[in-house]
Amino acid sequence: MQKLTSADPETKSPDLAATNLAALRALFPELVTEGPDGVALNLDVLKQLVGDKTVTDAEEKYGLNWHGKRRARQLALTPSTGTLRPCPEDSVDWDTTQNLMIEGDNLEVLKLLQKSYAGKVKLIYIDPPYNTGKDFVYPDNFQDNIKNYLEITGQTGEGGKKLSSNTEASGRFHTDWLNMMYPRLKLARNLLREDGVLAISIDDSELSNLSALCADVFGAENVIGTISNINNPKGRSDDKYLATAHEYVLLLAKRSELCELLGFEAEEHITKRYNKTDKEGKRYREIDLRKTGDNDRRQDRPKLFYYFYYSEELKTLSISREKLNLRGHHEIIPLKEGGNEGNWRWGMDTANEKIDHLIARFMPNRGIWGVFEKDYLEGRALVKSTSVWTFKEVNSERGSEQFIALGFDKYVFTRPKPIGLLGRLFSLCTSGSENDLILDFFAGSGTTGHAVMAQNAGEGGARRYMLVQLPESVDSDNNEQKSAADLCDQLGKPRTIAELTKERLRRAGKKIKEENPLFTGDLGFRVFKLASSNIRAWEPDRDKLTETLEASIEHLKTDRTEQDILFELLLKLGLDLCVPIEQKKIAGKQVHSIGGGTLIVCLNEAIVKKEVELLAMGIIAWHKDLAPAGETTVVFRDSAFADDVAKTNLTAILQQHGLEKVRSL
Repeated sequence: MQKLTSADPETKSPDLAATNLAALRALFPELVTEGPDGVALNLDVLKQLVGDKTVTDAEEKYGLNWHGKRRARQLALTPSTGTLRPCPEDSVDWDTTQNLMIEGDNLEVLKLLQKSYAGKVKLIYIDPPYNTGKDFVYPDNFQDNIKNYLEITGQTGEGGKKLSSNTEASGRFHTDWLNMMYPRLKLARNLLREDGVLAISIDDSELSNLSALCADVFGAENVIGTISNINNPKGRSDDKYLATAHEYVLLLAKRSELCELLGFEAEEHITKRYNKTDKEGKRYREIDLRKTGDNDRRQDRPKLFYYFYYSEELKTLSISREKLNLRGHHEIIPLKEGGNEGNWRWGMDTANEKIDHLIARFMPNRGIWGVFEKDYLEGRALVKSTSVWTFKEVNSERGSEQFIALGFDKYVFTRPKPIGLLGRLFSLCTSGSENDLILDFFAGSGTTGHAVMAQNAGEGGARRYMLVQLPESVDSDNNEQKSAADLCDQLGKPRTIAELTKERLRRAGKKIKEENPLFTGDLGFRVFKLASSNIRAWEPDRDKLTETLEASIEHLKTDRTEQDILFELLLKLGLDLCVPIEQKKIAGKQVHSIGGGTLIVCLNEAIVKKEVELLAMGIIAWHKDLAPAGETTVVFRDSAFADDVAKTNLTAILQQHGLEKVRSL
């Protein structure tokens, strides 16, 4: 029995300071920094996170700092004024799919997803623009990002313009890239599950800065490691000094203590070692039970030294702590190569439990008997990933081949990521048997969506994907973009990368179905486009104030559909964009039930006093049939009511029957 002393933690009261620090670190990793006396809090960051605008740019503390960091952090905290408009006409299997393709500026989209998808994403994979000195087109306008985005993408004003230049001569080569990445990573972290993983493809130009940036956003303890991905074994011949043969994949955990990487199935060079077969036809290999390497002497681990006794006549193997004199039995001890006594890999209790998996065999080359474990191929544990990937399927040439196999010209996307790279990450970080959600907010050619569908088809999995891609314009006058622009013209679509992403997903789903006719999984996707809110903002024209007031009576924009408004409600109330939606006519009005009755919406443009009771009682009856588990919100169009009496009566009837949350737009 152990005696408690004053040095034992059990005899002390809880360390409340340490507890508080751990709680703050879990919520806001960027608060914790290094101070002169150890761990410290960055109080300037704390003030900013709660909206204090008095903080200056001076952050003279250990960590990655650059001009504009404070503004970039504030950008992540600034709410979006946009929404996502549904586009069934661009989608595949709109009514049944759980996959999403969102067209828009990823910073704004990440903000809009915060309520609906916070803590729900298992894996985020991104392949951001490498910092090669080219222009950035991500419209991070601090004042009005939605307005700027609409201008850049040609939806209002002058379209297709570049926002900023990022040449090495500008003096802000690294700063501009960090300002682009920082707010996106902060928002992305919120979307990860507690056991979630972020994987980022990157090259040498920003690896060190990205590592420091991720340590700042996620906490240094959540940096899992870096994979060197050998994607071009021959090396790039046009490199100045060394022919680069690899890129990197940086892995971050939301919370490292909850994160578990799964590993890979054994490859042929491993499975061929299983060269023996038992009576049931199961393949196995023999592994010497002797311990080798460090601490392999008897005196190092005396409890791992014991005796085996084997009877050739009876074919039995037994174990003893003591030396015995058994006639007709071979005494077997763990002898090292030099003849000295060693020890076994297993303790005596484990050896007794697994005695059926042990065999004794004479070793003629050593002239002694040994004990071996029968290690079966079936049920073998997954192989832990190494930090260097040399797999054939991660070669960048495979990415081009897979893209061309879908019928694309090889110049539409010159360097698409290979499906095999994504497949390896899925095997490492997600479970195919669960509907794990995978997010890529730099979707590019759409490799992530293609890879999810291909992996599911191969494994019978149920992973879901969510892609975000800026509708960056492609120009037929630009030699590098001509093939992409020409394809958009052939498809009759706008000349943007987002259109090419969607086309790749369509072709990939079709090809996977042709190659796997028995697969019944999800090969579709819902398309949404970033737009300004459906709710009209108050923008008075002082020269026409009367007309402005009359136009503002209707809070909703007249050029938007009921479906547009429904999906904005989903985002505002934190519901999944693929949640089931049902419709029903009640008192002659179209009523929508979303998420099994979690949200009930009637956007009819006119509700008169005599219709109120019939409509309310119909909604109450439908709600009773749906029987949702949680609280229900009921929403109406504010301008639909003839007067306040009709609105008040309808609200009162619903609340009398337990529908307390009644709102109007």
